[in-house]
Amino acid sequence: MALVECRNLTKNYGKKTALSDVNLRIEGGGLIGLLGPNGSGKTTLIKILTGLLTPTGGEVLIKGNPVGVESKKVISYLPDHTYLNDWMRVNDIIRYFADFYADFESERAYDMLSKLHITPTDKLKTMSKGTKEKVQLILVMSRRADLYILDEPIAGVDPAARDYILETIVGSHAEYASILLSTHLITDIEPILDDVIFLKDGVVNLAAPAEEIRRREGKSIDALFREVFRC
Repeated sequence: MALVECRNLTKNYGKKTALSDVNLRIEGGGLIGLLGPNGSGKTTLIKILTGLLTPTGGEVLIKGNPVGVESKKVISYLPDHTYLNDWMRVNDIIRYFADFYADFESERAYDMLSKLHITPTDKLKTMSKGTKEKVQLILVMSRRADLYILDEPIAGVDPAARDYILETIVGSHAEYASILLSTHLITDIEPILDDVIFLKDGVVNLAAPAEEIRRREGKSIDALFREVFRC
């Protein structure tokens, strides 16, 4: 059984088509790069997988179940914007997550906070945008989920912390779990990618193992991306 299966998935906003007849299959245990320019349909696909949007047509199955209560139990989602309340302290948020999610591991969260030199008693309103994003990523990766969906997880962090964050993403999930990572910083994430999905104008342009693409095309994922999308 696939971890994620999209069958003829379509999403329209009025007369505009954001996703068109998307067919995808994601197995457990890999790190998948969801790549494409702005307006390609990446965020729409992510929001459908997480239950924030309803498709116009087709269907999505998460571990064989339609998107809903059961699928949300196995997905840990990092949006591309800050959603936590500024007045909250980090340790209060950790307690909240521990109460809300049965698979949340507080000890792992505190360990990652320590390694990134973030004080648990600090309020979010005292932190920079980049530090807030680190806190959100720590919260997401402290769950024992089957699927982690990360929307631009390293876009707002300083280069010095980027390597540690990527190491955290790779090293903090179980072998059976998959990570779907959407980003524009392809050069930074290419070394850790197992598979790649290119989205263009709401259509899957390419979906294949990263190593197979490099061997077949004779170039890096980043170079191919720039060629396909003329970046």
